[in-house]
Amino acid sequence: MTSAMTRGYDAVPHEDRDRLRRYLEAVVAHRRGPVHTAVAFNAVYFGYDLGGDGYGGSPLSPDDFPVITFGERAPALPVGAMVCVATGSEPLYAEIVYKEGAHPDVGALGDVPAWVSGAPAGAEGPGRPGSGAAPLRRELLVPDLHAFGPALSLSPAQLHRLRLRRRWINGDGHVVVDVRYPSRDSARCDDLTSYTNHLLTTARAQLLSPFVPVSLAELMGSTHDDDLRAGLRGLLDTVRGVLDSTETLRSWGHYAITRASLAACWRDAGPLGGDDLKTFVAAVEHAAVPVRRRYGLSSPVTVYTAVGPRLRGFPEATEALSGLGYATAVCRANVALADVVRRDSEQGLFENGCRIALDDAFEGGGVWRSHHPGDAETPTDPLTPAGRGWLSTTTTPPEPTAEAEPVDLPLADTAALGPSELLRSDEDEIVWRAPLRLAQLIDGWFPLHSHVVRELRRTHGRRPTIRLALDHSGEPDGTEAVVDLTAELDDGTGRLTAVAWPHDFFPGLLLELRWPRGGTVIHLATAPLDEPVQVGGRVVGHCFDPCVLTREDAPGSDRHGDTAAGLDPRQLVLRTVRRCGLLTLDGHALLDRSGLPRAVYGRAPARSQAAALESAVAELLTERLLEPALGSRDVWSQPHYPARGGERTIPLIAYRPARPRVIRPWGGTGADGEGLRGVQFVPGHLRRLLPGRSPSEVQRAAFRQHCRRLGKADGWELPPGYTFVTEHTRGY
Repeated sequence: MTSAMTRGYDAVPHEDRDRLRRYLEAVVAHRRGPVHTAVAFNAVYFGYDLGGDGYGGSPLSPDDFPVITFGERAPALPVGAMVCVATGSEPLYAEIVYKEGAHPDVGALGDVPAWVSGAPAGAEGPGRPGSGAAPLRRELLVPDLHAFGPALSLSPAQLHRLRLRRRWINGDGHVVVDVRYPSRDSARCDDLTSYTNHLLTTARAQLLSPFVPVSLAELMGSTHDDDLRAGLRGLLDTVRGVLDSTETLRSWGHYAITRASLAACWRDAGPLGGDDLKTFVAAVEHAAVPVRRRYGLSSPVTVYTAVGPRLRGFPEATEALSGLGYATAVCRANVALADVVRRDSEQGLFENGCRIALDDAFEGGGVWRSHHPGDAETPTDPLTPAGRGWLSTTTTPPEPTAEAEPVDLPLADTAALGPSELLRSDEDEIVWRAPLRLAQLIDGWFPLHSHVVRELRRTHGRRPTIRLALDHSGEPDGTEAVVDLTAELDDGTGRLTAVAWPHDFFPGLLLELRWPRGGTVIHLATAPLDEPVQVGGRVVGHCFDPCVLTREDAPGSDRHGDTAAGLDPRQLVLRTVRRCGLLTLDGHALLDRSGLPRAVYGRAPARSQAAALESAVAELLTERLLEPALGSRDVWSQPHYPARGGERTIPLIAYRPARPRVIRPWGGTGADGEGLRGVQFVPGHLRRLLPGRSPSEVQRAAFRQHCRRLGKADGWELPPGYTFVTEHTRGY
């Protein structure tokens, strides 16, 4: 992996693309199931051994994997996640290589109720999307139980017993779980966004492990979340581009299979071979064709077919659909049907009058819609999921009526914005981290962690005097002070009161607090950035929470108050977008452009006010303080970003906070890496030693320093059998 790969496929030199392409072609040919883009990234980043050990020699720590239990509720896990499948004896370590929806209303032969196709997660019935903020969805996960080599795999006999018992995995070797998503927006995320979020949260330790071949933090020259997210997006784009560019592979969505295996399947006369694929395609093509009648006209017919359950209806297909074979069969069937649609139809309309289109890419391995008469419908891309089944069972609510003085925008003080994070709790001390909020800055208080509140109240009463030792370093006038404060401790919550925050503290500043158990001193510290960054109108020199900074450091908000009074149109626009826009994890805010006047004034503004807002928007876009974007609006008038297929496209305006400038290790700071042509920077990395060799003390010390630079406070010793190669340049 190279630094250029973190900037996306188009930025990678051809020779590096070719080298990566050869490796990924070998990975797809070696693995027994289809290879998702996220799984291909794992192979490159964590070092998948094609000799049979898989991830067995990688830096992954199986004890850190999230645990999933068959038939129970589980956290949302994307394809590519490393998991531990709970069993009654030995744990099953696996990589999730495929997943799909497993809605209980889908029939055994693939017949799907219309409302299920394209329904949002948590939908309860036709036209009923569900009211819960955290939707629940049943999913089928296909784990690769041999991904970690023989040492961490069960024997065929053990796996056979587990399949027969159907207690920890089902009879096919799959895991069916009820997945609880943290929000409806997270349930709508695409595969690669979900995997990026997973790596930056649940799997963050393995992502930043110093034992990987080349750490992402080393490639980006930073451990800041914005840089890591940008680097991950670039690496995933590079992997996806390489998989799509090779002549030896075919793709269905993000899943890649070899052309050779697809051709062999068409030649195979056995279960789910060429004959069965032809039968499946013909069944979908003719599913909605009405029976000819002597008198009268046939009414329109629509049939929805789920690929996975339909394949189970073929004779002797049970064994072929077990394990990774299920994912392979589903991908082959979808590719076969897509090829027929491209070749034999006009935008999905066949000569028999039936229109075929993919309606849902996730449920049941893919739901295809067959409709007759097809010429009565507006033609669209038949391979872009439209969700017409769900839309046909809902009614479009009336557009809200527009309701002009500027209004103060309410500040949403939700737990999801800037939550407290417990870093360590042991017998000596409790350490946690939280961002400073605007209300805390204005009113001079700060919440204490519930663990600290409980112990302080038990030992020192409800209103103890607490000594706060403040260390605000990293600035020329760095602040170090000790003050005595009063703590107000209730049953489950508590706070420090009458805090006089330093003048340069701001909303979103990350504070790390440490309380030695039994004492009355709390140490509060900030962490300086490697270099300052400008966010909006503020130069930030310390670590911060981008979401809180976007929301609470908007124009009109400071330690003296929070109001829109007196702001000019430009400031009103920026304040409104930052306060009311859809907030992403990295602090971006996006707002429907047509809804801006109502959001600013609370009702329809006067013509002059609307014109002033439009002029302000144009100026901000020209100065790149705001950026244009495209989103979509669903049938409930709920906006979405990025735009979703089948929904009305709407223009958005986006506030994008600045990111810290990435300093390239070879000295260049431009995105194209201009500077030393012909010279390639090689980051520090591990190298396997020959048998009987051992690393020198110099290399051991270099590895410890490498770990410190990546923020790794433990695990400083080199793993057995490896040495450390320090960063260097090569070339001419």
